[in-house]
Amino acid sequence: MAITSQEKKPITPESPQAFINRELSWLQFARRVLQLAQDSELPLLERVKFAGILGMLHDEFFMKRISGLKRQIRNGVQKLSLEGRTPREEFDACRAEILAQCEELATVVEKEIRPALAKQGIGIHDYSDLGAGHKKELARYLERAVLPILTPLAVDAEHPFPFISNLGLNLAITIREGKRERFVRLKMPSNRNRWVPLTDGTGFVPLEQLIAANLRKLFPKGEISAYGFCVTRGAEGDTDRPVEVDDFDPMLFPGSIIGQVSNELKARRFAGTVRLQVDAQMPKKMRTWLAAQLEVDDADVYSASHPLRLVDLLRFEIEGRDELRFPNHRPVTHARLKKMPDEPGAIFEEIRRGDILLHHPYHSFDTSVLRFLEVSAADPQVLAIKLTIYRTSSDSPIVRALAEAARRGKQVAVLVEITARFDEAPNIAWGRLLEQEGVHVAYGVEKLKTHVKLAMVVREEKDGIRRYIHVGTGNYHTGTARIYEDLGMLSCDPELGADVAAVFNELTGATRSDEYLKVVVAPEMMREWFRKLIRREAEHAAAGKAAGITAKMNQLQDPDLIRELYRASQAGVPINLNVRGLCCLRPGVAGLSDTIRVYSVLGRFLEHGRIYRFCNAGDPEYFIGSADWMKRNLDRRVETIAPVKDPVLKAELDAILKVYEDDNHSAWDLQADGSYVRRRPAKGETPRPSQQVFADHFAR
Repeated sequence: MAITSQEKKPITPESPQAFINRELSWLQFARRVLQLAQDSELPLLERVKFAGILGMLHDEFFMKRISGLKRQIRNGVQKLSLEGRTPREEFDACRAEILAQCEELATVVEKEIRPALAKQGIGIHDYSDLGAGHKKELARYLERAVLPILTPLAVDAEHPFPFISNLGLNLAITIREGKRERFVRLKMPSNRNRWVPLTDGTGFVPLEQLIAANLRKLFPKGEISAYGFCVTRGAEGDTDRPVEVDDFDPMLFPGSIIGQVSNELKARRFAGTVRLQVDAQMPKKMRTWLAAQLEVDDADVYSASHPLRLVDLLRFEIEGRDELRFPNHRPVTHARLKKMPDEPGAIFEEIRRGDILLHHPYHSFDTSVLRFLEVSAADPQVLAIKLTIYRTSSDSPIVRALAEAARRGKQVAVLVEITARFDEAPNIAWGRLLEQEGVHVAYGVEKLKTHVKLAMVVREEKDGIRRYIHVGTGNYHTGTARIYEDLGMLSCDPELGADVAAVFNELTGATRSDEYLKVVVAPEMMREWFRKLIRREAEHAAAGKAAGITAKMNQLQDPDLIRELYRASQAGVPINLNVRGLCCLRPGVAGLSDTIRVYSVLGRFLEHGRIYRFCNAGDPEYFIGSADWMKRNLDRRVETIAPVKDPVLKAELDAILKVYEDDNHSAWDLQADGSYVRRRPAKGETPRPSQQVFADHFAR
């Protein structure tokens, strides 16, 4: 007997139907990026960039998430996800969504972006469409700069199928001489520009097309055909293949975390294939043979009618043509830091006057955080500097400042998190460099990833030793600070400073603090602390007092906190959540989440800041820090959240949250079914894209 809608059981916080699948929610984030690539109102080269970002997101999704699902399927795991799917069902649903996104991406790249680039005189041309003059010039470039570094690898009785590196672009070549047919793999050189410029400045041609059209220079005999392909490997080091010696020898650090990570890096190079991308024109016979060699199923093969490795569009470099980009953004120096005198101790005096809230990239990172650290390195009154490094730039001025401080005899301690995904190798290198300069370096905490964003400077002053701290939501990375939205607070609050000192002692000395006065630390206390704050709002709402939760974060996935939010909503608490990426909570479900609103903001800058505001019966509390509401952040990482107590800073945070809530142009509202709907200005309404509102405000 069919169940009528009246007979359906109501959705409760414990129901599987109360949750959105994590992987599919993440792919909804990728879809929002796709919509930016499709947005004809955006400057053309920004659309190119967003198409490249989508390519990068798909690459990472396969390496991180699809590889995990495939491993579960291979191991026969039948455990259901939070919303009730088996790993196979999750994989199938993800594959269907990715195929749909790839089809839409191919359409926008081939039908809109490439024609628009051609119209602007900077097109990505097919080699076959070029005239004889261009082909002759390109042939000279090929002879001079490309052919000498190519290495064809044949597959025959004496040459086994070669190892195909992760994300490399390759040509699958067949050479037929009479009845004999040979297969040759040719990897495109990564040290040559993918987009080869035409000498008259009228556009570019993909390098693989140039090489494919001139293979006769490598293979003078036979009938030649060539098709592009690309392999994606898992990021988990999941492989049975033997590994080779790499640049980082774990024997130098027997049993250490460096040895473990170094082995993981080596294993990752040979991890199993999770995706085979092929040119849509590749014959079925060759596609099947390639898949067999790489030991992948038909479901792991993805054909593309657009150029492979679209992530390379992020390196589609055009000089000038500013009219095809977003207006140039110039961060400004914070008003209080701008007014202070040009003296070594001035920044410390300014911090003593009151806490300073920084909002990057609108406030300059270089004239605030970097300046704070560089001045500290040179100031003779500074006795010690402590800092966490999760990700940093390749030529980091922060690392140089720390090294200089150590050379000047200061006590410098740095926690380098060498398990930061895809930054393991450079972080190991930074750690070794700092050790050589005399810096005390710790390489993470056993079994936990250190995601803390903290800096502390200890300074000797007339009235004694004082701690100056920076609490951040983003990495100490001068490059990403220009394109990531983040928050930071400079303070010399004694209790906050004591807590930060205790955090560093825990990180470097494995000595846990019994009690923190202000800072909330994961995994020891953060989960329970957030739970209590959410429950307090529910109690206030039930008692008729002012209640509300407003939060900004990157991801929301933790099942326990989601259930607490549902119960708070059922108690009548209004909840506004600004969640950039994946969100497993379903807003607006009758009887479950009527009072919860979730939205996501995307724009030229990557939204990365975390703000948590609890109404607290009319006496609101504010917090910023490194943690999202993810199980991994609360249980498997060292994270910190710090309170913001200064009334001026509280008002600034309220203003920031209000700008996001009023965004009617670059925000997407999450629907109960897991889809997102982009906000658009009503007829006659002025557009209010939040990032532009911030940029205009700080530029005044």
